[in-house]
Amino acid sequence: MIRVAYISVHSCPASEQGDTNVGGMNTYINQVTQHLATLGVSVDIYTRSHDSHNLQVIDRGNGVRVIHVPAGPSSIPKESIYSYLPDFIEAVKEFKANSDLSYRLIHSHYWLSGAVGIELSNYWEIPHVANFHTMAEVKKRARVGENEPTARSAGERRIMEEAHCIVALTHHEKDAMMRYYGASSSKINIISCGVDVDLFNPMDTLISREMVGLDNLRTIIYVGRIEPLKGIDILLRAFSQLDDRDQAQVVVIGGDAGGDQELDRLQSISDSLGISQQVFFLGSVRQNELPAYYSAADVCVVPSYYESFGLVALEAMACGTPVIASRVGGLATLVKNGLTGHLIEWRCPDPFADSLGVILHNESVRNAMGQAARNLALGMQWSAVAGQILSIYDDMLQTSDDNSNNWTVDSAKLSIG
Repeated sequence: MIRVAYISVHSCPASEQGDTNVGGMNTYINQVTQHLATLGVSVDIYTRSHDSHNLQVIDRGNGVRVIHVPAGPSSIPKESIYSYLPDFIEAVKEFKANSDLSYRLIHSHYWLSGAVGIELSNYWEIPHVANFHTMAEVKKRARVGENEPTARSAGERRIMEEAHCIVALTHHEKDAMMRYYGASSSKINIISCGVDVDLFNPMDTLISREMVGLDNLRTIIYVGRIEPLKGIDILLRAFSQLDDRDQAQVVVIGGDAGGDQELDRLQSISDSLGISQQVFFLGSVRQNELPAYYSAADVCVVPSYYESFGLVALEAMACGTPVIASRVGGLATLVKNGLTGHLIEWRCPDPFADSLGVILHNESVRNAMGQAARNLALGMQWSAVAGQILSIYDDMLQTSDDNSNNWTVDSAKLSIG
């Protein structure tokens, strides 16, 4: 059995889905590592201590552990974590040394983790595989006003230069890496996300609505983080244009229903549009409860300005729910326009409202799209994703065995802080 170090600095894979900084990346890490374990790969996932009362090491079973290491105050904004990366790196080194561990490979997730991965790869002289999940240069082009830490773009460029292998989720993501960062095509491997088709499985609509406490009305669902980039305001304005909106409802899942700046803004928009009685902000929901919500919905809307992949869309599709999504990033290839849902070219309410009207008021179209969506999801399971990733690991380790000095980089390029 080989042992691999996963790095997920800012987002703890043991946290509840839907919490702040917890989204598709956590699902990806949890699913991939569990399926890798069945293929003989032992994984330690290093993340930042975020709660003074949490266990340092959480055993997830099958040889997968989540290891919390100290790096700054337990509760700080994601944007402030960068200055504590040297502390994180030293804490990981110390834990490994004290535990007498040996890793064959590092796999980092997100740019903060990639910066750590470069340093540890150099220090331990082992290969580094990097996933980005989102990229600053794409986000800045997706929506006017998107602000990213000054160091992020430069950090992502350096990671793409120094990582020995990069995993892109879609062709769109690979193209963006090459266009905006000058990444080498030869080191980028495209491996899609997957979905748990046993968990995300179609359920009876009426029973699902009863299970989750929703009225038996036409139901539109949004699932994801509550932030401007997600375009939830577009959904609200589109819903307000429906002639029979009093016979429908919008369910928004994600974030903290207790309130934050973006949630307050969205609730204010609902009030001003006169739809607050039909819009429900439910906060975060446990992963195992999501299938009932997807199945309770007639349609799932993903109005994002940018999605590197769009895992929510795939989860909804696995539950037999059609998807209306922005034609951006991975959504442009995941959602099959006219077959599993609709892709919308413009991030404005009118075309979303038109698509909502078509799907909500045409049962035969809705059912056909739902069946096609489920069939597509059946071909995208996590076991296949893990197998492709293991194939990359095998290739990297073969090269490592052939040339044990191949994995060192110029430490002068690795300054952090």
